[in-house]
Amino acid sequence: MPTYRHPGTVITDHRFPVPLDHADPAGEQIEVYAREVVAAGRERDSLPWLLFLQGGPGGRSPRPVGRDGWLDRALDNFRVLLLDQRGTGRSTPADRHTLPLRGDAPAQAEYLAHFRADSIVRDCELIRRELLGEDGRWSLLGQSYGGFCVLTYLSYAPEGVREALVAGGLPGLRSTAQEVYRAAYPRVQRKVEAHYARYPEDVETVRAVVRHLRERVVRLPGGGLLTAEAFQAIGTTLGAGSGSHTLHYLLEDAFLPGVPGGQLSDPFLAQIQGHLSYASGPLYAVLHESIYAQRSVSPRATGWAAETVRAEFPQFDVDRALAGNEPVLLTGEMIYPWMFTTDPALAPLREAARLLAQREEWPDLYDPRQLARNEVPVAAAVYHDDMYVDTGDSLASARAVRGLRTWITNEYEHDGLRVSGGRVLDRLIRLVRDEI
Repeated sequence: MPTYRHPGTVITDHRFPVPLDHADPAGEQIEVYAREVVAAGRERDSLPWLLFLQGGPGGRSPRPVGRDGWLDRALDNFRVLLLDQRGTGRSTPADRHTLPLRGDAPAQAEYLAHFRADSIVRDCELIRRELLGEDGRWSLLGQSYGGFCVLTYLSYAPEGVREALVAGGLPGLRSTAQEVYRAAYPRVQRKVEAHYARYPEDVETVRAVVRHLRERVVRLPGGGLLTAEAFQAIGTTLGAGSGSHTLHYLLEDAFLPGVPGGQLSDPFLAQIQGHLSYASGPLYAVLHESIYAQRSVSPRATGWAAETVRAEFPQFDVDRALAGNEPVLLTGEMIYPWMFTTDPALAPLREAARLLAQREEWPDLYDPRQLARNEVPVAAAVYHDDMYVDTGDSLASARAVRGLRTWITNEYEHDGLRVSGGRVLDRLIRLVRDEI
Protein backbone atom coordinates (compact mmCIF):
# COMPACT_ATOMS: atom_id res chain seq x y z
CA MET A 1 0.00 0.00 0.00
CA PRO A 2 1.71 3.22 -1.12
CA THR A 3 2.07 5.83 1.62
CA TYR A 4 3.09 9.46 1.13
CA ARG A 5 3.06 12.74 2.98
CA HIS A 6 1.36 16.07 2.48
CA PRO A 7 1.71 19.07 4.80
CA GLY A 8 0.36 17.86 8.13
CA THR A 9 -0.98 14.55 6.85
CA VAL A 10 0.06 11.00 6.02
CA ILE A 11 -1.85 9.36 3.18
CA THR A 12 -2.15 5.67 2.34
CA ASP A 13 -3.68 4.25 -0.84
CA HIS A 14 -6.01 1.26 -0.57
CA ARG A 15 -7.55 -0.89 -3.28
CA PHE A 16 -10.31 -3.39 -2.57
CA PRO A 17 -11.75 -6.06 -4.88
CA VAL A 18 -15.55 -6.18 -4.57
CA PRO A 19 -18.26 -8.10 -6.43
CA LEU A 20 -19.97 -6.22 -9.22
CA ASP A 21 -23.18 -7.86 -8.00
CA HIS A 22 -23.17 -8.50 -4.27
CA ALA A 23 -25.90 -11.10 -4.78
CA ASP A 24 -23.27 -13.07 -6.70
CA PRO A 25 -20.11 -12.71 -4.58
CA ALA A 26 -18.23 -15.30 -6.64
CA GLY A 27 -19.01 -13.52 -9.90
CA GLU A 28 -17.32 -10.62 -11.68
CA GLN A 29 -15.10 -8.45 -9.49
CA ILE A 30 -14.41 -4.74 -9.79
CA GLU A 31 -12.03 -2.56 -7.79
CA VAL A 32 -12.79 0.22 -5.34
CA TYR A 33 -10.11 2.72 -4.37
CA ALA A 34 -9.94 4.62 -1.09
CA ARG A 35 -7.48 7.11 0.38
CA GLU A 36 -6.68 6.88 4.10
CA VAL A 37 -5.72 10.22 5.66
CA VAL A 38 -4.33 10.65 9.17
CA ALA A 39 -2.73 13.60 10.94
CA ALA A 40 1.05 13.59 10.75
CA GLY A 41 2.56 12.11 13.89
CA ARG A 42 -0.56 10.07 14.65
CA GLU A 43 -0.07 7.33 12.07
CA ARG A 44 0.36 4.65 14.71
CA ASP A 45 -2.35 5.91 17.07
CA SER A 46 -5.48 3.85 17.58
CA LEU A 47 -7.90 6.36 16.11
CA PRO A 48 -11.58 5.84 15.27
CA TRP A 49 -12.35 5.74 11.54
CA LEU A 50 -14.50 8.24 9.65
CA LEU A 51 -15.76 7.14 6.23
CA PHE A 52 -16.52 10.05 3.91
CA LEU A 53 -19.25 9.49 1.33
CA GLN A 54 -19.02 12.02 -1.49
CA GLY A 55 -21.88 13.78 -3.23
CA GLY A 56 -23.01 12.85 -6.71
CA PRO A 57 -23.94 10.32 -7.85
CA GLY A 58 -20.73 9.71 -9.70
CA GLY A 59 -18.49 12.10 -7.81
CA ARG A 60 -15.01 11.04 -6.79
CA SER A 61 -13.75 11.76 -3.27
CA PRO A 62 -11.87 14.99 -2.48
CA ARG A 63 -8.19 15.23 -3.39
CA PRO A 64 -6.80 17.00 -0.32
CA VAL A 65 -3.50 18.79 -0.11
CA GLY A 66 -2.70 18.90 3.57
CA ARG A 67 -5.18 19.72 6.30
CA ASP A 68 -7.67 21.81 4.38
CA GLY A 69 -11.40 22.49 4.79
CA TRP A 70 -13.54 20.09 6.79
CA LEU A 71 -10.75 17.50 6.72
CA ASP A 72 -8.69 19.64 9.10
CA ARG A 73 -11.44 19.35 11.73
CA ALA A 74 -11.97 15.64 11.07
CA LEU A 75 -8.30 14.83 11.59
CA ASP A 76 -8.47 16.16 15.14
CA ASN A 77 -10.46 13.06 16.05
CA PHE A 78 -10.39 10.54 13.22
CA ARG A 79 -8.49 8.47 10.75
CA VAL A 80 -10.40 9.42 7.59
CA LEU A 81 -11.17 7.20 4.61
CA LEU A 82 -11.98 9.08 1.39
CA LEU A 83 -13.85 6.61 -0.80
CA ASP A 84 -13.96 6.75 -4.59
CA GLN A 85 -17.37 5.14 -4.93
CA ARG A 86 -17.58 2.39 -7.54
CA GLY A 87 -17.15 3.72 -11.05
CA THR A 88 -15.51 6.98 -9.96
CA GLY A 89 -11.99 8.35 -9.55
CA ARG A 90 -9.38 5.62 -9.26
CA SER A 91 -11.94 2.85 -8.82
CA THR A 92 -12.77 0.67 -11.83
CA PRO A 93 -14.01 3.34 -14.26
CA ALA A 94 -17.42 3.48 -15.90
CA ASP A 95 -17.41 5.99 -18.75
CA ARG A 96 -17.63 6.41 -22.53
CA HIS A 97 -14.38 4.52 -23.01
CA THR A 98 -14.97 1.53 -20.74
CA LEU A 99 -18.70 0.91 -20.90
CA PRO A 100 -18.85 0.12 -24.66
CA LEU A 101 -16.25 -2.60 -24.00
CA ARG A 102 -18.93 -4.46 -22.06
CA GLY A 103 -21.06 -4.97 -25.15
CA ASP A 104 -24.28 -3.45 -26.43
CA ALA A 105 -26.49 -0.94 -24.66
CA PRO A 106 -28.56 -3.55 -22.75
CA ALA A 107 -25.33 -5.05 -21.36
CA GLN A 108 -24.12 -1.58 -20.36
CA ALA A 109 -27.42 -0.73 -18.67
CA GLU A 110 -27.42 -4.03 -16.77
CA TYR A 111 -23.89 -3.30 -15.55
CA LEU A 112 -24.77 0.26 -14.49
CA ALA A 113 -27.78 -0.97 -12.50
CA HIS A 114 -25.24 -2.14 -9.89
CA PHE A 115 -23.88 1.36 -9.21
CA ARG A 116 -26.49 2.79 -6.87
CA ALA A 117 -26.37 3.38 -3.10
CA ASP A 118 -27.27 -0.20 -2.20
CA SER A 119 -24.15 -1.52 -3.94
CA ILE A 120 -22.01 1.32 -2.57
CA VAL A 121 -23.03 0.44 0.99
CA ARG A 122 -22.24 -3.22 0.46
CA ASP A 123 -18.82 -2.20 -0.85
CA CYS A 124 -18.32 -0.17 2.31
CA GLU A 125 -19.20 -3.12 4.50
CA LEU A 126 -16.59 -5.31 2.84
CA ILE A 127 -14.03 -2.55 3.28
CA ARG A 128 -15.01 -2.00 6.92
CA ARG A 129 -14.53 -5.65 7.77
CA GLU A 130 -11.14 -5.69 6.07
CA LEU A 131 -9.85 -2.54 7.78
CA LEU A 132 -11.59 -2.71 11.17
CA GLY A 133 -12.44 -6.38 11.59
CA GLU A 134 -15.84 -8.02 11.77
CA ASP A 135 -16.89 -6.21 14.95
CA GLY A 136 -15.31 -2.82 14.19
CA ARG A 137 -17.60 0.15 13.69
CA TRP A 138 -16.89 3.46 12.04
CA SER A 139 -18.43 6.90 11.80
CA LEU A 140 -20.01 8.11 8.57
CA LEU A 141 -19.99 11.55 7.00
CA GLY A 142 -22.23 11.98 3.97
CA GLN A 143 -22.28 15.10 1.82
CA SER A 144 -25.34 15.55 -0.44
CA TYR A 145 -25.79 12.21 -2.26
CA GLY A 146 -23.40 10.81 0.33
CA GLY A 147 -26.18 11.50 2.84
CA PHE A 148 -28.53 9.39 0.73
CA CYS A 149 -25.97 6.60 1.05
CA VAL A 150 -25.86 7.12 4.82
CA LEU A 151 -29.59 6.44 5.11
CA THR A 152 -29.19 3.35 2.94
CA TYR A 153 -26.38 2.27 5.28
CA LEU A 154 -28.58 2.79 8.35
CA SER A 155 -31.36 0.84 6.63
CA TYR A 156 -29.39 -2.28 5.76
CA ALA A 157 -26.13 -2.37 7.74
CA PRO A 158 -26.48 -0.26 10.90
CA GLU A 159 -24.36 -2.74 12.85
CA GLY A 160 -21.27 -1.31 11.13
CA VAL A 161 -21.93 2.30 12.18
CA ARG A 162 -20.93 4.07 15.41
CA GLU A 163 -22.45 7.45 14.48
CA ALA A 164 -23.60 9.18 11.29
CA LEU A 165 -23.28 12.77 10.10
CA VAL A 166 -25.14 14.19 7.10
CA ALA A 167 -24.57 17.55 5.40
CA GLY A 168 -27.32 18.62 2.99
CA GLY A 169 -28.30 15.09 2.06
CA LEU A 170 -31.48 13.78 3.71
CA PRO A 171 -33.51 12.33 0.82
CA GLY A 172 -37.23 11.81 0.61
CA LEU A 173 -37.66 8.21 1.75
CA ARG A 174 -40.89 7.79 -0.23
CA SER A 175 -40.50 10.39 -2.98
CA THR A 176 -40.62 9.40 -6.64
CA ALA A 177 -38.32 11.00 -9.20
CA GLN A 178 -41.32 12.89 -10.57
CA GLU A 179 -42.13 14.30 -7.13
CA VAL A 180 -38.51 15.28 -6.59
CA TYR A 181 -38.42 17.38 -9.76
CA ARG A 182 -41.91 18.76 -9.26
CA ALA A 183 -40.61 20.27 -6.02
CA ALA A 184 -37.28 21.27 -7.59
CA TYR A 185 -38.43 23.59 -10.37
CA PRO A 186 -39.99 26.18 -8.01
CA ARG A 187 -36.86 26.15 -5.83
CA VAL A 188 -34.69 26.76 -8.87
CA GLN A 189 -36.97 29.58 -10.00
CA ARG A 190 -36.59 31.28 -6.62
CA LYS A 191 -32.79 31.05 -6.86
CA VAL A 192 -32.77 32.49 -10.39
CA GLU A 193 -35.10 35.33 -9.46
CA ALA A 194 -32.93 36.13 -6.44
CA HIS A 195 -29.88 36.24 -8.72
CA TYR A 196 -31.60 38.61 -11.13
CA ALA A 197 -32.62 40.82 -8.19
CA ARG A 198 -28.96 40.97 -7.11
CA TYR A 199 -27.59 41.50 -10.64
CA PRO A 200 -30.39 43.08 -12.74
CA GLU A 201 -28.07 43.58 -15.74
CA ASP A 202 -27.74 39.79 -16.05
CA VAL A 203 -31.37 39.55 -17.21
CA GLU A 204 -30.54 41.07 -20.58
CA THR A 205 -27.18 39.32 -20.85
CA VAL A 206 -28.83 35.91 -20.46
CA ARG A 207 -31.52 36.87 -22.97
CA ALA A 208 -28.82 37.97 -25.42
CA VAL A 209 -26.94 34.67 -24.99
CA VAL A 210 -30.00 32.50 -25.60
CA ARG A 211 -31.04 34.62 -28.60
CA HIS A 212 -27.55 34.13 -29.99
CA LEU A 213 -27.79 30.37 -29.44
CA ARG A 214 -31.19 30.20 -31.08
CA GLU A 215 -29.78 31.87 -34.20
CA ARG A 216 -26.41 30.09 -34.50
CA VAL A 217 -24.78 26.72 -34.03
CA VAL A 218 -22.19 27.14 -31.26
CA ARG A 219 -19.63 24.54 -30.31
CA LEU A 220 -17.72 24.42 -27.06
CA PRO A 221 -13.92 23.99 -27.14
CA GLY A 222 -14.29 20.25 -26.55
CA GLY A 223 -16.77 19.82 -29.39
CA GLY A 224 -19.98 19.86 -27.38
CA LEU A 225 -23.04 21.62 -28.75
CA LEU A 226 -24.12 24.68 -26.75
CA THR A 227 -27.85 25.06 -27.28
CA ALA A 228 -30.10 27.50 -25.48
CA GLU A 229 -31.40 24.69 -23.27
CA ALA A 230 -27.87 23.51 -22.53
CA PHE A 231 -26.93 27.04 -21.50
CA GLN A 232 -29.94 27.19 -19.18
CA ALA A 233 -28.35 24.39 -17.15
CA ILE A 234 -25.72 26.88 -15.93
CA GLY A 235 -28.29 27.68 -13.25
CA THR A 236 -26.91 24.74 -11.29
CA THR A 237 -24.19 27.11 -10.04
CA LEU A 238 -26.80 28.97 -7.99
CA GLY A 239 -26.98 26.18 -5.43
CA ALA A 240 -23.57 27.10 -3.98
CA GLY A 241 -22.91 29.84 -1.48
CA SER A 242 -20.93 31.96 -3.95
CA GLY A 243 -22.83 30.67 -6.98
CA SER A 244 -24.65 33.89 -7.82
CA HIS A 245 -21.40 35.83 -7.91
CA THR A 246 -19.71 33.09 -9.93
CA LEU A 247 -22.51 33.24 -12.49
CA HIS A 248 -22.36 37.02 -12.71
CA TYR A 249 -18.62 37.03 -13.39
CA LEU A 250 -19.13 34.32 -15.98
CA LEU A 251 -21.75 36.39 -17.78
CA GLU A 252 -19.48 39.47 -17.76
CA ASP A 253 -17.27 37.71 -20.31
CA ALA A 254 -20.09 36.40 -22.51
CA PHE A 255 -19.55 38.55 -25.62
CA LEU A 256 -16.45 39.92 -27.29
CA PRO A 257 -16.71 43.71 -27.43
CA GLY A 258 -16.73 45.43 -30.79
CA VAL A 259 -17.59 42.38 -32.94
CA PRO A 260 -20.48 43.10 -35.33
CA GLY A 261 -23.41 40.77 -34.81
CA GLY A 262 -22.06 39.50 -31.51
CA GLN A 263 -19.55 36.77 -30.77
CA LEU A 264 -19.39 34.63 -27.64
CA SER A 265 -15.91 34.84 -26.19
CA ASP A 266 -13.52 31.93 -25.86
CA PRO A 267 -13.05 32.46 -22.10
CA PHE A 268 -16.83 32.36 -21.68
CA LEU A 269 -17.19 29.16 -23.73
CA ALA A 270 -14.30 27.52 -21.89
CA GLN A 271 -15.87 28.29 -18.53
CA ILE A 272 -19.27 27.11 -19.73
CA GLN A 273 -17.72 23.83 -20.79
CA GLY A 274 -16.14 23.44 -17.36
CA HIS A 275 -19.51 23.86 -15.70
CA LEU A 276 -21.65 21.81 -18.08
CA SER A 277 -19.49 18.95 -19.36
CA TYR A 278 -19.94 15.55 -17.71
CA ALA A 279 -16.55 14.29 -18.85
CA SER A 280 -15.29 14.16 -15.27
CA GLY A 281 -18.42 12.50 -13.89
CA PRO A 282 -20.63 10.79 -16.47
CA LEU A 283 -22.34 8.61 -13.88
CA TYR A 284 -23.95 11.73 -12.47
CA ALA A 285 -25.96 12.08 -15.66
CA VAL A 286 -26.46 8.40 -16.39
CA LEU A 287 -27.66 7.41 -12.92
CA HIS A 288 -29.14 10.61 -11.58
CA GLU A 289 -32.83 9.77 -11.80
CA SER A 290 -32.33 6.16 -10.74
CA ILE A 291 -31.17 7.28 -7.28
CA TYR A 292 -34.83 8.07 -6.54
CA ALA A 293 -36.26 4.80 -7.87
CA GLN A 294 -37.67 2.21 -5.43
CA ARG A 295 -40.12 -0.51 -6.31
CA SER A 296 -42.15 -0.15 -3.10
CA VAL A 297 -42.66 3.56 -3.81
CA SER A 298 -43.37 3.16 -7.52
CA PRO A 299 -42.61 0.11 -9.65
CA ARG A 300 -42.69 2.24 -12.78
CA ALA A 301 -39.69 3.59 -14.67
CA THR A 302 -38.37 7.07 -13.90
CA GLY A 303 -38.98 7.87 -17.58
CA TRP A 304 -36.83 11.02 -17.84
CA ALA A 305 -38.72 12.59 -14.95
CA ALA A 306 -37.07 16.02 -15.12
CA GLU A 307 -38.00 16.37 -18.79
CA THR A 308 -41.56 15.11 -18.27
CA VAL A 309 -42.26 17.31 -15.26
CA ARG A 310 -40.75 20.36 -16.96
CA ALA A 311 -43.85 20.59 -19.14
CA GLU A 312 -45.77 21.56 -15.98
CA PHE A 313 -43.58 24.66 -15.66
CA PRO A 314 -43.89 26.55 -18.97
CA GLN A 315 -42.13 29.57 -17.48
CA PHE A 316 -38.85 27.69 -18.11
CA ASP A 317 -39.47 27.68 -21.88
CA VAL A 318 -36.82 29.77 -23.63
CA ASP A 319 -38.90 30.80 -26.62
CA ARG A 320 -41.84 31.86 -24.46
CA ALA A 321 -39.52 34.08 -22.40
CA LEU A 322 -37.96 35.65 -25.49
CA ALA A 323 -41.32 36.25 -27.17
CA GLY A 324 -42.78 37.78 -24.02
CA ASN A 325 -39.75 39.93 -23.26
CA GLU A 326 -39.44 38.11 -19.93
CA PRO A 327 -36.36 36.99 -18.00
CA VAL A 328 -35.06 33.59 -19.12
CA LEU A 329 -35.20 31.16 -16.24
CA LEU A 330 -32.18 28.91 -15.83
CA THR A 331 -32.44 25.29 -14.73
CA GLY A 332 -30.63 23.38 -12.00
CA GLU A 333 -29.82 19.82 -11.05
CA MET A 334 -31.87 18.26 -13.85
CA ILE A 335 -30.79 15.67 -16.38
CA TYR A 336 -32.47 15.72 -19.81
CA PRO A 337 -32.28 13.17 -22.62
CA TRP A 338 -30.87 15.74 -25.08
CA MET A 339 -27.74 16.01 -22.93
CA PHE A 340 -26.73 12.63 -24.33
CA THR A 341 -26.64 14.26 -27.76
CA THR A 342 -24.95 17.59 -27.01
CA ASP A 343 -22.21 16.35 -24.63
CA PRO A 344 -19.48 14.21 -26.27
CA ALA A 345 -18.76 12.57 -22.90
CA LEU A 346 -22.34 11.28 -22.76
CA ALA A 347 -23.15 10.61 -26.42
CA PRO A 348 -21.76 7.02 -26.48
CA LEU A 349 -23.92 6.22 -23.44
CA ARG A 350 -27.17 7.57 -24.85
CA GLU A 351 -28.86 4.23 -25.48
CA ALA A 352 -27.78 2.76 -22.14
CA ALA A 353 -29.15 5.86 -20.39
CA ARG A 354 -32.45 5.47 -22.25
CA LEU A 355 -32.73 1.87 -21.11
CA LEU A 356 -32.05 2.86 -17.50
CA ALA A 357 -34.76 5.52 -17.76
CA GLN A 358 -37.15 2.77 -18.93
CA ARG A 359 -36.09 0.24 -16.29
CA GLU A 360 -38.77 -0.80 -13.81
CA GLU A 361 -38.80 -2.52 -10.42
CA TRP A 362 -35.67 -0.96 -8.96
CA PRO A 363 -34.79 -2.41 -5.53
CA ASP A 364 -35.60 -0.32 -2.49
CA LEU A 365 -32.84 1.90 -1.14
CA TYR A 366 -34.32 2.62 2.29
CA ASP A 367 -36.10 0.58 4.95
CA PRO A 368 -38.46 2.95 6.80
CA ARG A 369 -39.19 0.34 9.48
CA GLN A 370 -35.52 -0.09 10.30
CA LEU A 371 -34.98 3.67 10.30
CA ALA A 372 -37.94 4.09 12.66
CA ARG A 373 -36.19 1.88 15.21
CA ASN A 374 -32.71 3.21 14.50
CA GLU A 375 -30.26 3.12 17.41
CA VAL A 376 -27.27 4.80 15.72
CA PRO A 377 -26.75 8.45 16.74
CA VAL A 378 -27.38 10.66 13.70
CA ALA A 379 -27.01 14.41 13.15
CA ALA A 380 -27.89 16.26 9.96
CA ALA A 381 -27.39 19.77 8.65
CA VAL A 382 -30.43 20.86 6.65
CA TYR A 383 -29.85 23.97 4.59
CA HIS A 384 -32.89 26.24 4.40
CA ASP A 385 -34.21 26.32 0.82
CA ASP A 386 -31.39 24.06 -0.44
CA MET A 387 -31.61 24.17 -4.24
CA TYR A 388 -30.50 20.55 -4.68
CA VAL A 389 -32.26 18.67 -1.86
CA ASP A 390 -35.82 19.53 -0.92
CA THR A 391 -36.04 20.90 2.62
CA GLY A 392 -39.51 19.48 3.13
CA ASP A 393 -38.34 16.00 2.17
CA SER A 394 -35.31 16.35 4.43
CA LEU A 395 -37.34 17.33 7.47
CA ALA A 396 -39.87 14.56 6.87
CA SER A 397 -37.03 12.05 6.68
CA ALA A 398 -35.45 13.49 9.82
CA ARG A 399 -38.69 12.82 11.67
CA ALA A 400 -38.78 9.28 10.28
CA VAL A 401 -35.31 8.32 11.58
CA ARG A 402 -35.38 7.55 15.28
CA GLY A 403 -33.00 9.73 17.25
CA LEU A 404 -31.88 11.93 14.36
CA ARG A 405 -31.02 15.47 15.41
CA THR A 406 -31.20 18.30 12.88
CA TRP A 407 -29.48 21.63 12.54
CA ILE A 408 -31.52 23.84 10.21
CA THR A 409 -29.56 26.81 8.94
CA ASN A 410 -29.64 29.51 6.26
CA GLU A 411 -26.05 30.51 7.01
CA TYR A 412 -24.81 28.12 4.31
CA GLU A 413 -25.98 26.79 0.99
CA HIS A 414 -25.57 23.22 -0.22
CA ASP A 415 -21.77 23.44 -0.21
CA GLY A 416 -21.60 24.41 3.47
CA LEU A 417 -19.46 21.43 4.49
CA ARG A 418 -16.83 22.32 1.90
CA VAL A 419 -16.68 26.09 2.39
CA SER A 420 -17.21 26.51 6.13
CA GLY A 421 -13.64 25.76 7.17
CA GLY A 422 -14.73 22.88 9.38
CA ARG A 423 -17.50 24.74 11.22
CA VAL A 424 -20.32 22.63 9.77
CA LEU A 425 -18.54 19.39 10.61
CA ASP A 426 -17.66 20.61 14.10
CA ARG A 427 -21.29 21.42 14.85
CA LEU A 428 -22.46 18.05 13.55
CA ILE A 429 -19.92 16.21 15.70
CA ARG A 430 -21.00 18.12 18.80
CA LEU A 431 -24.66 17.63 17.92
CA VAL A 432 -24.43 13.88 17.42
CA ARG A 433 -22.59 13.53 20.74
CA ASP A 434 -25.16 15.62 22.64
CA GLU A 435 -22.59 18.31 23.42
CA ILE A 436 -25.03 21.01 22.27
